[in-house]
Amino acid sequence: MTAESKESFEHGFTTFVTALDYIESHLCEDISQEDIAAACFVSLSSLQKMWRYCTHFSLKDYISKRKLTLAGRLLQSEEVSVLDAAMRFGYNSHEVFTRAFKKVWGISPSKFKKQWKGDCGLYPPLNPEYIERNDLMRVKKYDISEFYDYLRTQTGTFVLCFDIQNLMVINHDLGSEAGDKAILEAFRRINEAAEDNMICLRLGGDEFAMITESSDPDVVTVLAEKVLSQNGAEVPYSGGKVSVSVRCGAIRIGEHLKYSVLCNDFNAVMEKARTTGKIEFI
Repeated sequence: MTAESKESFEHGFTTFVTALDYIESHLCEDISQEDIAAACFVSLSSLQKMWRYCTHFSLKDYISKRKLTLAGRLLQSEEVSVLDAAMRFGYNSHEVFTRAFKKVWGISPSKFKKQWKGDCGLYPPLNPEYIERNDLMRVKKYDISEFYDYLRTQTGTFVLCFDIQNLMVINHDLGSEAGDKAILEAFRRINEAAEDNMICLRLGGDEFAMITESSDPDVVTVLAEKVLSQNGAEVPYSGGKVSVSVRCGAIRIGEHLKYSVLCNDFNAVMEKARTTGKIEFI
């Protein structure tokens, strides 16, 4: 990489981080893309192109999905009305909020408040990482280190790991709407199978985890089979229906938990599951 291109890259990375920080700091406001661009000292078109290049989806979509992810968490954790949640995140009417919420979560906010359990991190904040020696910027969807202290209390128990089969193919062949529906459906199945004390979260892309709090492989297998039994079932989107299937593996939390080991174990068990097509354990 030339000095000129390196400088351009670093400027783009700085712009991305500035935009991300601005969005996350103003999610309870009516965020204007023009204001984000102004905060980054770039044109709106440059910001939009850079954002799509880094994340593969639009700036507008990210803002909407982040707002509605936090709205879901608010509805679940506090005694607030749907209208209060709508107002909190800058929606000017119950109807507009309900339409937007249903588009992301697949159900109305009132039903969500009554039915949804587990973690609400369907679209967690992006977490950029710049590796200078490789001149590379990665955008990680989720950082499980937020749960690190909690995981350390779960020594000997299993984390169920899931990924969606052929999500890239779905996005390529059927479009991003079908891909979003597949992500939501996979998360719904995992959340539905979990017991009330279990945390379910999306790690990013097509990957999910269920922290089972169980050290019994038989119990964990039953949980996994509840999810896998729905493989192949279709969900509708505007262009038709998309078949959704997931793979599953289980990793045991070690006595001396290390974040890097946990991530490596996740990758290893899912690679085994992709190869065998079965529930795998590490």
